[in-house]
Amino acid sequence: MKIQTSKTDERATLRLSGRFQFDSHRDFRSAYDLVIADAGVKVIVLDFAGVDYLDSSALGMLLLLREKAGAVGKEVELANTRGAVRQVLDVANFARLFRIS
Repeated sequence: MKIQTSKTDERATLRLSGRFQFDSHRDFRSAYDLVIADAGVKVIVLDFAGVDYLDSSALGMLLLLREKAGAVGKEVELANTRGAVRQVLDVANFARLFRIS
């Protein structure tokens, strides 16, 4: 999986592309740790437009991000979820935990 990070005002966007799975853990954590450490960021947007697959370990990574971000007063939003990715998030009932746009 590839991750591109950008920041606009109080929003940091992590654009994900490829397969979001177990072997993505290290890269994903490195990317979000930098954003969580940025005091100017209030909302972390994960852009799933380029993601074609995610597995259960990816769901766990999202929950861990939510927990760490919440501990420092940041929100996490999931954007551009569609197809199989949206289906997995719906089955896991992630709309109750995240803002999904």
